[in-house]
Amino acid sequence: MTELVTCRTEDGVAHVALNRPDKLNALTLDTLEQLVSTARRLHADRTLRAVVLSGEGDAFCAGLDFATVLRDPKRVATAFAPRPWRGTNTFQEACWAWRRLPVPVIAAVHGHCLGGGLQIALAADFRITAPDATWSVLEAKWGIIPDMSGIQALSQQVGMDVAKRLTMTGESLSGTEAVRVGLATETNLDPYAGALALASTLAERSPDSVAAAKRLFNRTWSASDRRTFRWERLEQARLLMGANAAEARRAATRRERPAYKPRAGIDPRG
Repeated sequence: MTELVTCRTEDGVAHVALNRPDKLNALTLDTLEQLVSTARRLHADRTLRAVVLSGEGDAFCAGLDFATVLRDPKRVATAFAPRPWRGTNTFQEACWAWRRLPVPVIAAVHGHCLGGGLQIALAADFRITAPDATWSVLEAKWGIIPDMSGIQALSQQVGMDVAKRLTMTGESLSGTEAVRVGLATETNLDPYAGALALASTLAERSPDSVAAAKRLFNRTWSASDRRTFRWERLEQARLLMGANAAEARRAATRRERPAYKPRAGIDPRG
């Protein structure tokens, strides 16, 4: 199978790239399946500290390649069926699998970030975008809605009026405008370098506390106060009893660089 998603890990940071540059990294069913398998493989690596997600060539991702995908209706039907144990189908899991990772995921966006590509970017924890990148919930152009976890991601990322407008109109935004409305985190003339810099900063912190923060925010963002307080207590108790928190305290007291152990093996779903 052609390697449509590449992955290499250096110094605890996984560099994951969509690798179909001749088609602006437009998504095929093979690409979606490789995104899922790559995320699952990284999930098992307890030495991993962060992921930088990018696209080769002139674009992050131009969305779904309808012409290629629709050639195989039976395979589309299979991919569309949800897995009961996860609650997602292949289209959704290709994005949501990055939310499930216990480490921060940073999307470096340049060129086109359209449709399914935008939904992949929204599955990251942070989005560093070129100012002149093009962002669009493009599904409106085809008479459909974002269904690769996009509705859930949009509802967590922007106000309802913004989410509705982007979804109903399919209008295009620059990277600068995407930051203004809340789709992206920040602009950078070199988004990949910006993503690597953030990954390096995150890697200096305890892998357990970073993982706990991601779990806690993902689990409680729209939860009640009482539920959030309960999960705060649980996560803090785990951290206080862990070796990496002790190492952080020791290093801070002695003004030394901490030597953290691999991340604790806790299911991010709780």
